[in-house]
Amino acid sequence: ARPWKRLRGPDDYLQRSLVPTMHYQKSLPSRLPIPKLEDTMRRFLAAQRPLLSDDQFRTTEKIAQDFLNGVGRELHKELVTRDKLNNHTSYISGPWLDMYLKNRKSLLDMNAFTLFHQDPKTEYNQQLVRATNLTCSALRFMKTLRAGLLEPTVFYSEPSKSNRHLFERVIRWVPPSLSWYGAHMVNAYPLDMSQYYRIFNSTRIPRRGRDELVTHEEGRHIVVMRKGNMYVFDVVDRDGNLLKPAEIQAHLKYILDDLTPAPAFPIGVLSTENRDVWAHLRDKLVHCGNADNLRTIESAVFCLCLDDAVPENQENLWLMGNSCNRWLDKSFNFCISTSGEFSAFSEHSWGDGLIGSLALGGIHKDSTERPQVHPASAAAAVDSAAAVRLLKFNLDSELKEGIKKAKDNISLAESQPGVEFMEFRKGGKETLKKYKISSDSMVQLAIQMGFLRLYGQTVPTSESCSTAGFKHGRYEVMMPVNMYTKECAHAFVCQRDQHTTQQLKAMLHQCSDHHRQLIREASAGQGFFCHLYCLYDLSTSKDQELHSLFTDCGILNGFTLSTSTVSAPSLKTFVFAPDVPEGFGVFYTFHDNTIFFSLSSFLPRSRQELSQSIFKSLEDIFTVLEENPLE
Repeated sequence: ARPWKRLRGPDDYLQRSLVPTMHYQKSLPSRLPIPKLEDTMRRFLAAQRPLLSDDQFRTTEKIAQDFLNGVGRELHKELVTRDKLNNHTSYISGPWLDMYLKNRKSLLDMNAFTLFHQDPKTEYNQQLVRATNLTCSALRFMKTLRAGLLEPTVFYSEPSKSNRHLFERVIRWVPPSLSWYGAHMVNAYPLDMSQYYRIFNSTRIPRRGRDELVTHEEGRHIVVMRKGNMYVFDVVDRDGNLLKPAEIQAHLKYILDDLTPAPAFPIGVLSTENRDVWAHLRDKLVHCGNADNLRTIESAVFCLCLDDAVPENQENLWLMGNSCNRWLDKSFNFCISTSGEFSAFSEHSWGDGLIGSLALGGIHKDSTERPQVHPASAAAAVDSAAAVRLLKFNLDSELKEGIKKAKDNISLAESQPGVEFMEFRKGGKETLKKYKISSDSMVQLAIQMGFLRLYGQTVPTSESCSTAGFKHGRYEVMMPVNMYTKECAHAFVCQRDQHTTQQLKAMLHQCSDHHRQLIREASAGQGFFCHLYCLYDLSTSKDQELHSLFTDCGILNGFTLSTSTVSAPSLKTFVFAPDVPEGFGVFYTFHDNTIFFSLSSFLPRSRQELSQSIFKSLEDIFTVLEENPLE
């Protein structure tokens, strides 16, 4: 995406884009294409082949053929018909949102956790200064977005050859109904911006069976959590003007200095509960006279969490502090520790990792490059006691017992995944580019090799691939495991002495070429998981038995290895929970000469061992690539 143009001096806006924020939205490819059913089944079988024995695969082939010739074709026709009747959106958007909102897991297992680098100017990492600057940058981002001055996200296929300034000066005059086509002519590809609408003032409200996602743009306040207490103050006036930075600093200082003890029954911890349990307890909160407080929380611009400490054990930074000091239902919880560590919890139903990382990265960058307050800044002389309100809650015995149970659940070590960090310093994206090989494919191969070396298996693996090139696109769940990666992993791990360096190099390039093809197909809406999931979703809405493709073939059983990657210079790490109890959540990000990993799992030893095994696999891959035998 295009780097943001910076402004100088005080300004309520983060930037003033030449091209309006939603300039391309009207002309984006209107709908994610529904693949042909035959292509979906072919891709599904290709993804299943490396996971199954010959006998198992023959059985799966028969099931797939029966689905293709029978109920699958009927479901596909109905899906296509429904898509034509809803040409304002993507065929996946409704079922995908339901997939999240119907999930009853705790949001600790669903939300993404992002940790950022500290401010390079160490004196700016004082908690009050850091919190004030991040709050100001977040509010400026919000105002820029709503004014249409945030630069649209555009992917340039040949960034080194793109004259972006000239392109922007020209494309802004192209009518919105044609703008996407104009960009496409110069190999620039605008991405869907519709998810940005949910970044601020949005909350996932727990309901029985299916949660509700709401946005209250009229909200002019933020919620600040400290020691489990919840404070509220306005940050935008009735005319849309942002509160002055010195006043925000004064209000936050007032909260940090407040001597109100931590509540015996902090309601924030309820947002960590199973969604049906939380839905019931939220109804009780309303019944006990807390409806206004709940609406205040849910309509807030965002939730700012001021924590008392940084966890001593970084492996267990999952909650980055006190679990009672969060409201996980908000789109974002911005968390600031006493040492100025900035992290964020992102609720996932409203939007995807790409959007979250772009927004958070922009906020973080602005807060460090254009700080609004400084270590020597004096807070404004305002009446914070009148401006800041501490929320008080009425709790009955059932609510108190529910809070106690939620705290007990959190305290169980096995209820939280831990995290292992690893940095590979023997090569990165520039090294792999030199060999004309896909860096993403090599990391995915190393993950497969690492798991094979430890457990002797090839297992279901997912990789998120954005489909934001389409209006209301979300992401395709791509399966990076295939027969090429399986053969290559076995050649490196089990049969190293049976292959020459040149043969191994050829296998690496074959894996790379096939991986690039899978990425191209997935980002063009030609994967298979989204299509099959929508057919499954359609099938469950009917009063009929599910086809064995959905019940016996493991499509919906989750992934042992759930992987994702995001590139953002300010990002320190990104963490998400494993998809299944015995699995791993693997995040990786590339730098020019290094690759950074975070691995989450419920078993400390297993993630440490897998981390070491992936490291060894990358060493093996780089060794082969760097060898140049005289053959």
